[in-house]
Amino acid sequence: MSRRRRSAQNDSSPSYQAKRRELLQTAADVFQEKGYDAATLNDIAERFGTDRASIYYYFASKKELFQALFQDVVIGVLDDNVSAGTEIAEIDADAPEKLRRLVELLMLSYENNYPYIYLYIQEDMAKLEFQSTPWAKDMLLKTKRFEAIVAGVLEQGVAEGTFREDVPTALMAKALFGMINWTHRWLKPGSHRVDARQTIDAFCALFFQGALAKPA
Repeated sequence: MSRRRRSAQNDSSPSYQAKRRELLQTAADVFQEKGYDAATLNDIAERFGTDRASIYYYFASKKELFQALFQDVVIGVLDDNVSAGTEIAEIDADAPEKLRRLVELLMLSYENNYPYIYLYIQEDMAKLEFQSTPWAKDMLLKTKRFEAIVAGVLEQGVAEGTFREDVPTALMAKALFGMINWTHRWLKPGSHRVDARQTIDAFCALFFQGALAKPA
């Protein structure tokens, strides 16, 4: 490791940290557009307005840069979602109300942390080379915890008679997450085509139309 690189790792100055955050944002945009495998440090450096050598002042490799995106941002968002989701599941409300709040929580977290969460979905962390690392396993565990919260609300709905019982809750959950997660292909904050709020309303209307129990 070069002396410059060792010095950079210990640099906590506001200017260095601000530049590092800007670089992470640029890298996230490039990874989202090209995909992790196709994106290169040259692509990121060009978009950032610098050369490849300067990238090494902040990160030793593309892999380290990609990892930092998730360690610095995504893990915290997943923690917040699990915490907020747990609170929603415990409120005194019927299952449809809880589920709507969970959908809202998830979609707004995607919008407010764009494109980091979408990058996580796009790259399918379970298939990446990082899956054996502790931080990747931690992310997958947090994702499964949130999915379990949703599954629990769906099961509550079946038990209380608000959700239909002829469709397995596991299948309902897959349908719901399929709709939400596919938005990484087309929902872009600031595009003025459709925003997270409109998407929440539309998805809940469509999902509840099929999932709600029919009156006897």
